[in-house]
Amino acid sequence: QVQLVESGGGLVQAGGSLRLSCVAPSAIFSVAGMGWYRQAPGKQREWVAAMTRSGTTNYADYMKGRFTISRDNGKNTVYLQMNTLKPEDTGVYYCRLNVGLTTYWGQGTQVTVSS
Repeated sequence: QVQLVESGGGLVQAGGSLRLSCVAPSAIFSVAGMGWYRQAPGKQREWVAAMTRSGTTNYADYMKGRFTISRDNGKNTVYLQMNTLKPEDTGVYYCRLNVGLTTYWGQGTQVTVSS
């Protein structure tokens, strides 16, 4: 069973930064498109950022300029650098990898931003 391991969440004050990490098995990491999603309390899961296999990135409009998705192929890790965090960024953040028609999800990591 493929397992994605997320880390980096926590409690931070508004205006602060966090970096989330998601480690995937090397067998899928090199061929996967990847993305980050989040789910705020009482809300639907929503897309945050994505990176294609070739490295093209895309972001939800309300994230642009604050969040950055990146990958380290040597560590089979995808990152989400989050800056200037706001209380409305609070939620569980999930990484997602797509290989063909197959989707893999991380277990989620909690991010809480206090005002």
